[in-house]
Amino acid sequence: MSATHFYDVSIDWTSDRKGNLSSPILNSSIEVVTPPEFTKGIAGLWSPEHLFVAAVNSCLMTTFLAIAENSKLNFVSFSSNAKGKLEVVDGKYQISEITLEPVVSIEDEQQKERAIRVLEKSEANCLISNSITSKIIFNPKIEITNPSIA
Repeated sequence: MSATHFYDVSIDWTSDRKGNLSSPILNSSIEVVTPPEFTKGIAGLWSPEHLFVAAVNSCLMTTFLAIAENSKLNFVSFSSNAKGKLEVVDGKYQISEITLEPVVSIEDEQQKERAIRVLEKSEANCLISNSITSKIIFNPKIEITNPSIA
């Protein structure tokens, strides 16, 4: 596999503060809008700010899945909440920090340390997180779904 890849994305304005994102190699498009916090913003639809935070969160998941498989970590589930903080820094709006709160459920409590290491390695190797200047706050959690009775 080549070390260089390109991802083509287009956007077409549709009306008001809306547009459609698409890619020539993808089967679906995404309607994006100005978020409601801004003038003439629209609630209830994806904004660039949501997509930015989603890119970090989804990259964490896909990186976790690859590293967990390579590490032979048996897990029951993975979920993650992410919250981006938009603020004015040096006179410009930016997502200054993103808090990631992944939760991995495992059945074997003896795998807890391994699960934590896999999560930490996933966060450190997420290519999207490594490509942005936002501070990443990482709060992982491991749940035991079938704790051993002592």
